[in-house]
Amino acid sequence: MNALMQRQGWQAHLELDYQYRADKTRLVRSKREGPLAVQRAFYPEGDVCHTYLLHPPGGVVAGDSLNIDLQVAAEARVLITTPGATKFYRSIGPTGTVLQRLKVAKGASLEWMPLENIFFPGTKSEITTEIELEQGAMFIGWEINCLGRPSNAERFESGSLSSQMKIYLNGDPILFDRFATSAQSTVNSAVGLRGVSGYASMVATLDNEEALEAVQQLLAENALAGVTVVDGLMVVRVISDQAHQVVSLFANVWKIIRPYVSGRDAVPPRIWAT
Repeated sequence: MNALMQRQGWQAHLELDYQYRADKTRLVRSKREGPLAVQRAFYPEGDVCHTYLLHPPGGVVAGDSLNIDLQVAAEARVLITTPGATKFYRSIGPTGTVLQRLKVAKGASLEWMPLENIFFPGTKSEITTEIELEQGAMFIGWEINCLGRPSNAERFESGSLSSQMKIYLNGDPILFDRFATSAQSTVNSAVGLRGVSGYASMVATLDNEEALEAVQQLLAENALAGVTVVDGLMVVRVISDQAHQVVSLFANVWKIIRPYVSGRDAVPPRIWAT
């Protein structure tokens, strides 16, 4: 019983600081508590630091609290992804929470591109991502959330979820994106997901008409996807039952917009090919 209660209360904290030193971006400080970690850095494109974020192997359960603080200093270039989906399991206790705070300095670039989150039926979960940008910072990021496991005929018929993305520029809020549901209330609503089990958002510091038209053309055949530009941010939204298709779609959007955001062609993380 004691072991079970301990497993239901991970208090994990991961701090990552990146700086540009000696011709490439380096992870100069890493501090961890609990089951959050990163693999060693990869450099498939020279000075850009590719980092793989590792969540608890057993997923997120009742009472878990996972906190990530990431800072990217001026001129540093960082790409973050995950080797697999993050799973939020059924809860019979307190809410499991994830708080991700990302800070990007002027002239720095952060690409935050984790694979999907899977919220099992019966979960009680909260996930918040706060992105603090200085003027001149470059950012591309996404969040992909799957409610239930439709491939196993497990619909999200019980549980609760709150998901928030907050973006600030020089301390001022420029985008607050929030989704909350309790069981089927929003999943099946005509003003919610209309029975579709997944939703996703992608955001980039980009206001360029040519890039917008290229992304619109890519999304033209997908009736459940759209793109807009607001307050200097390009925002792509999708609802879908197929997480792998959303990952593929966002990767293709990334290939289009990355040269506009950071002046570099897309070099996909190696882990995506495995």
